[in-house]
Amino acid sequence: MQRSAARSPNRIRRTKGEVVFDTVNYIVLSLLGIITLYPIINVLAISLSSYTGYLQNPAMILPAEFNLDAYKTILSNPLIMSSYSNTITVALLGTVINVVLTVVTAYPLAKEKVRGSRALMFGIVFTMMFSGGIIPTFLVVRSLHLLDTLWALILPCAMTTTNFIIVKNFFENIPDSIEESAKMDGAGDFRILWTIVVPLSIPVLATVTLFYAVSNWNRLFDAVMYINSRSNWTLPILLKEIITENSDLLADPSVINQVMPKTMQCATIVVTILPIMLVYPFLQRYFMKGIMLGAVKG
Repeated sequence: MQRSAARSPNRIRRTKGEVVFDTVNYIVLSLLGIITLYPIINVLAISLSSYTGYLQNPAMILPAEFNLDAYKTILSNPLIMSSYSNTITVALLGTVINVVLTVVTAYPLAKEKVRGSRALMFGIVFTMMFSGGIIPTFLVVRSLHLLDTLWALILPCAMTTTNFIIVKNFFENIPDSIEESAKMDGAGDFRILWTIVVPLSIPVLATVTLFYAVSNWNRLFDAVMYINSRSNWTLPILLKEIITENSDLLADPSVINQVMPKTMQCATIVVTILPIMLVYPFLQRYFMKGIMLGAVKG
């Protein structure tokens, strides 16, 4: 009793208004969380259910008459597997090119190691407000003979201005004394960049890597505009076709007898978003730290 009485003066007493405010916050955030998670849970439940179970309760959150027929059907289809392979190629190769190009562009401009760095910065930032437009971009891609290739989904989006600015601001916050001491030991600019600056920038690089990976994985508009042959289709194109019920996968009578379009659509959605959902938890701890450190210049 004496201990509790001694501690009570140090305890911060919350006012009634603060308690009400926190309660309302918890309620609102809980409702937003439920609203956000429900569509994902519903799609997952439908994909694991029979079509009869889906008809009985379309708003389900738990699978009805559990079965994996939809997943067996889509994963055994060659078009699904080729689309998956193309998407993985675009995501991995594109993300590597994105991050490397962003780093090697942001570092010299952050340290003003390039003549005319202000003019270059103006040109890069200018693209945030004004772009060439869809038709000029398409003409450039066609003139480079990139149409109907996976490179058309990688090279035109090799670097985004927003991620470049985040990385550049982070580099500017790294003390110059670290680089100066490395130069005194005989290290050059490239060695300093890759052995000192990059390891110190893991939080912000993990953040922009996630941004780039998600963007490359979900790249639909560019794929629809540049890709024609089905052998080069990516998952977003295939998903669009399946949702609109124009895919050969849904037109096959033998498949229709086993799996109905709705369960197949949901299974395809799950297969499409699953890799990104699995990667995100590993990068989540860097996410907010990287954004705050890279977006605010110290």
